[in-house]
Amino acid sequence: MTGPVRPVVNRDNAYFFEGTRDQELRLQKCNACGVLRHPPGPACPDCGAFDRGHVVAAGTGTVFSFLVHHAPQVPGKELPLVIALLDLDEGVRMVAEVAGVPPEGPDGLQIGERLAVDWNVIDDELTLPIWRRVEGSRA
Repeated sequence: MTGPVRPVVNRDNAYFFEGTRDQELRLQKCNACGVLRHPPGPACPDCGAFDRGHVVAAGTGTVFSFLVHHAPQVPGKELPLVIALLDLDEGVRMVAEVAGVPPEGPDGLQIGERLAVDWNVIDDELTLPIWRRVEGSRA
């Protein structure tokens, strides 16, 4: 099996991948108006400022929606793959790969379920966030 697709790291998102290497989930913050955003970008969508920093997120959130990806094959991934839109506790939405959850059936993921970040260490240079169920969060 080949390795995972490596993200393109640039000056807008380097802080995020530096954080994942340290097992921190970092969110971009506008230093001018305080708005948090993800995915990151060069300018604040609210005030237009280019003064950006970041905060470290708690690493927990609620499933807004999800899908089970059956095809096409994704390099470095075993299918089917559960992918969620996750509302982080800080108020931003993030795409999340969910591990340890059956892709379908009564034990599959549910909207409203709580997830917590975990870390998939690929190598010395790349660590990616993955998400797992918070115990006791099922209805």
